Amino acid sequence: MPDLPSGPKAKIHGSASQTSQMELSERQARVLRALIAAYVGQAGPVSSKTLAQLMPVPLSSASIRNTLSELHEAGLIHKSHASAGRVPTELGLRIFIDDLLEVGSLGPHQQRLMDRSLSAVDAAETPRQASHLLSEYTRQLGFVVAPRAEHLRLKALHLVAISSERVLVVLVAESGRIIDRIIELGTPISQRDLEQVGQRLSERVFGRTLVGLRRCLEVEREALRGEADEILQRAWQLGFEACKAQSEDDLVIATRLALLDQTEFADPSRIRGLFTALETNQRLLDLLRQIVQADSGENRVGLSMSLGTQLGEPALRDCVLMAVPYGPLTEPDALPVLGVIGPQRMDYGRVIPLVHYLGELVTRKLQA
Repeated sequence: MPDLPSGPKAKIHGSASQTSQMELSERQARVLRALIAAYVGQAGPVSSKTLAQLMPVPLSSASIRNTLSELHEAGLIHKSHASAGRVPTELGLRIFIDDLLEVGSLGPHQQRLMDRSLSAVDAAETPRQASHLLSEYTRQLGFVVAPRAEHLRLKALHLVAISSERVLVVLVAESGRIIDRIIELGTPISQRDLEQVGQRLSERVFGRTLVGLRRCLEVEREALRGEADEILQRAWQLGFEACKAQSEDDLVIATRLALLDQTEFADPSRIRGLFTALETNQRLLDLLRQIVQADSGENRVGLSMSLGTQLGEPALRDCVLMAVPYGPLTEPDALPVLGVIGPQRMDYGRVIPLVHYLGELVTRKLQA
């Protein structure tokens, strides 16, 4: 099989064991690639006559029919009845994406448009705007999983007394996001002592996440166990309470309208089933977490996909989920990812560089 142009690579989550034993001949690869290109363009079964017109190297009608039979026997294509054209199976799409897909880079004009759109919003609105851009440019369902508050890097802490026993903790993340929590102290604290506690905590906050701050305080408490410094004791107490995890992953979907353009979702019952599945999104979040953990380390910048049955949801059986991590992976269980959900009949060569570039763009935006 010939070498393909380099570009953003896509990897189907968990597909290696299913496709590693599949070897296609040069002719089979050309026919499968042409069939999927036609299937994406015309949103329906592809005839052998259409394939003959699309082949970069001419093949006889007999050769095309024989090759289609071979691909059918291998489980890579199928047809609904004798006179129908062919469509790729889920396995055929996996082979295409893993081994045959030619992915280019995003053009400079589109890069500038996306740069301008994202630069117009502040860091706190970046996830929603990124989700909107994904939907607008890919015509799929764009999503962004905003990082949990406890995984954001912090730059400042402020303490505000609500009463002698209640304190408002205001944490400012490097991204500009504000995290505020009301802490019940149990015993009164004076304004002077509160200011000293705030100073002690502020010295430990900068550059750490809430998770990292809690670990820092735990190490200090063990090292100085029995320390009589009351201010330090109060700082530990208040700091531990402020660091408690109180948020879940936030799946941001700015708009669902793009999917209505897709032929597969012309049926109201199908689109209703899909939207219902997205409202109960825990399965999707679990799947995204598996992808991020599997791709952590050197390959973390890669883009991953899950097709059809891998999504574990009947309403998504004909869909593909494409995701790429963004930003620094500050904690092992953090889930900062973005991507798209759409029909398996997707223009992967166009969508992959869009998703890949927006992941890089959001990372630069949040680190600026």
